[in-house]
Amino acid sequence: MSPERSALIEFVQRELSTRANPEKAVGMQAYMKTDMPFYGVQKPARTEVLRQLKKEFAPSDHGEYLEIVSSLWDLPHREEKYLSQGVATAFPRYVIPASLPMYHRFIVEGAWWDFVDETATHMIRELVLGHPQEMWPVVDEWNDAADMWLRRTSIICQVGARERTDTERLFRYCTARLGEKEFFIRKAIGWALRDYARTDPVAVASYVSEHGEEMSGLSRREATKHIGHLL
Repeated sequence: MSPERSALIEFVQRELSTRANPEKAVGMQAYMKTDMPFYGVQKPARTEVLRQLKKEFAPSDHGEYLEIVSSLWDLPHREEKYLSQGVATAFPRYVIPASLPMYHRFIVEGAWWDFVDETATHMIRELVLGHPQEMWPVVDEWNDAADMWLRRTSIICQVGARERTDTERLFRYCTARLGEKEFFIRKAIGWALRDYARTDPVAVASYVSEHGEEMSGLSRREATKHIGHLL
């Protein structure tokens, strides 16, 4: 390991250890239903660490960006991985298709909603909006992937896109997954539709009217939370 990466890891582990709270760590681990260890450092304190991290270890190029992100992701504690994702989104000029293998790791190795949703709605969203010709064929494949978290990512990756949403793909992705029993897919469909209803409530109401009988109760409730008057 290079001296630079050693210094990075030493910095992160020292700062998190200083802020560690073992009692909170137990609760955080239980909430996330994981065996992965926690320091017990909640988001406000992690934000302080990330701010220092960005200032002292800012990548000079894309290769260094990937080294920093992967070095943090490879550490054992969940907060270290959260910081990895924080760095990944903190430097928008490096959120490019060439970073996709790293983001793919976040999804399939993270394999839980906290890691997956951060990746989908901050990294993958920016890729499909900024590089649609390169990215949409990839996400098209994810919608039918064996990995459930890739399927979830395909559905929610436009959350927050608003007027820039590819509506045809949003509805097509949801329709393709309507028959699934998996909670995280059903929830994703409802979330994605509810979010887009803020931009085009009539379009979402029309979709629900057409597909309502195929939708799970969870998906339908989530999708129509704010547009029930249109149905």
